Amino acid sequence: MKSLQSIEMKAFVPSKNFESSIDFYKTIGFTLASNQHGIAYFHHQNCAFLLQDFYQEQLCDNFMMHLLVKDIDQWHQSIGQKLANSGLSYSLTPISAQPWGMRDFCLTDPSGVLWRIGENQ
Repeated sequence: MKSLQSIEMKAFVPSKNFESSIDFYKTIGFTLASNQHGIAYFHHQNCAFLLQDFYQEQLCDNFMMHLLVKDIDQWHQSIGQKLANSGLSYSLTPISAQPWGMRDFCLTDPSGVLWRIGENQ
């Protein structure tokens, strides 16, 4: 029997204001590859997600993404600088060491979606 192969997995990230969320993700460095019928495809190198023009407050407030990176300090500084004068709604926490052996920070997008961006120690 032939083994099953998987190619890719992407999350559908909700957005309260689709255009504002598109601007947010472009601002922090994701590439907008397509935008059709209320679904925007974003990627950064080999990481990708689909932004959807769909909002439900409870979903957004409980939705979390995790991005594993190299050089957490550079990522934190870059995102902070890019968003500082953007006029976009967001929150950004300081970098902290976690008991599970990772340093990370939290970034909340304009819709309330929480991103944990981390680096293994």
